[in-house]
Amino acid sequence: MSWMFLRDLLSGVNKYSTGIGCIWLAVMFIFRLLVYMVAAEHVWKHEQKEFECNVRQPGCENVCFDYFFPISQVRLWALQLIVVSTPSLLVILHVAYREGREKRHRKKLYVSPGTMDGGLWYTHLISLIVKTGFEIGFLVLFYKLYGGFSVPYFMKCDLKPCPNTVDCFVSKPTEKTIFILFLVITSCLCIVLNFTELSFLVLKCFIKCCLQKYSKKLKSSVCECHNLRYVKYGEMGAPPLLQKHHLDSAMSPAQGGETKVLCGTQEA
Repeated sequence: MSWMFLRDLLSGVNKYSTGIGCIWLAVMFIFRLLVYMVAAEHVWKHEQKEFECNVRQPGCENVCFDYFFPISQVRLWALQLIVVSTPSLLVILHVAYREGREKRHRKKLYVSPGTMDGGLWYTHLISLIVKTGFEIGFLVLFYKLYGGFSVPYFMKCDLKPCPNTVDCFVSKPTEKTIFILFLVITSCLCIVLNFTELSFLVLKCFIKCCLQKYSKKLKSSVCECHNLRYVKYGEMGAPPLLQKHHLDSAMSPAQGGETKVLCGTQEA
């Protein structure tokens, strides 16, 4: 199986990730994808051929293997890696949508298409929630399908066409158990990182909203102070210089009228 597409996808997401997101990508690529490709895939390579029961009844081993392993553990691991990585496509597609929108309008619509604000913030938040849900879902599915996170040495099977209860033996049970526990630990680590990044984004947005509200209140209080000063000047009167100026302007027409009356009496 070729994992080049998944590798390119994860490297593309790295451009638009936070610091915690980069740690998640490193864990996903090195401790999960690389371990699967290099080691785990080979451990389960011939699992059905190496599954043996102490009876030579035709079809008995196949029926028992299908009952105990309805889906191969390593294939479920691969499916988990693909499904968990897919929500990261949402972020890349949103950034591509922003870039295409700027090209259509032929102007700068965003500070940067990859800036974590507005709709991209919600997209990133949704992708984190979906990834965390998938991780938890696959762990629960793994536990339900195989009855735990360990591979037993042998199993008892009494299904038809087996003539009676037979003992079936699994190859490399200890090695498989170690890899499964490694899978569970790295999956739990990714859940913790997703939850931490989710909390960081929500807290960052909350602090930003609080600062914006505080700045608005500060501006409104400054405006109220200025308005109160103008109201006080209106109630108490203008400053002395302004009062003198208004008084002079009010008295000038009255004085002109008095001089005209005096002149009239002299002429008469």
